[in-house]
Amino acid sequence: MAGEAQRRSQWPLGLTLLVALVGLVVLWFYNWRNGVLVFAGAAALAALLRATLSDTAAGLLHVRNRMFDTAFLTLTAAAIAVLGLIIPN
Repeated sequence: MAGEAQRRSQWPLGLTLLVALVGLVVLWFYNWRNGVLVFAGAAALAALLRATLSDTAAGLLHVRNRMFDTAFLTLTAAAIAVLGLIIPN
């Protein structure tokens, strides 16, 4: 039972990785800029989930404390998005 509860608590990380994978597929097969922006959206989703969920509910998204994790993921998402927008084709 403990293993099942632990697996269920990893849905935030799984959802974030799924969105990141979609971004990589879009990047690889369609348009690189849209893929990078979807990938940045995955980091922003991780920041949102980390900010709203408790430490136990966040699962492996919980690395440090909530403020550090949220700030780091938000800055990472912003940096990826800005770089994706300013780099020319």
